Amino acid sequence: MTGLLLITHGSLGDDMLDAAKEILCGCPLVAEAIAVDADCDPEQLLETAGKLCDTLDDGTGVLVLTDLYGSTPSNIANRLIETHNACVISGANLPMLLRILNYPDMSLEALCDKAANGARDGIVVTSRKQGS
Repeated sequence: MTGLLLITHGSLGDDMLDAAKEILCGCPLVAEAIAVDADCDPEQLLETAGKLCDTLDDGTGVLVLTDLYGSTPSNIANRLIETHNACVISGANLPMLLRILNYPDMSLEALCDKAANGARDGIVVTSRKQGS
C-alpha cells in the first residue's frame, strides 16, 4: 500500500491526520507528519523526511502532501522526488486527505489524481449574498 507523508507548517499535518482518523475511525494507510517550524533546519528535516519515506514505502511509493507550494515544507517535499518513489502534491486540505484515505488500494499515480480531484471537489461555495 502507498505510504503517506505530510510535510506542513507547524502541526497542520498532524492536526489534519487526527481529524481524518476521527472522521474515518482509523487510518487505512501508513501515515506520518513532519512539522516545519520557522526556526527549522531544512537539511535536517530533509534527512528526517527521507528516512520516513524509506519506512513508509513498501515498494509502491509514497504520496507526500504539503500545505503551500514554494514554501519550505514544499521545497523539502519536492527534493524527495530526487531520491524516492514519491509523488508530491501541494495545497493539502482535509477533503484531499479524506479522499486519499478512502482509496488506500490505489496505485501511487492513481492516488495522486484522486487526491487532486478530492481537493478541488472539496471547495464548494454554499451561499453568496445577492449582488456580490
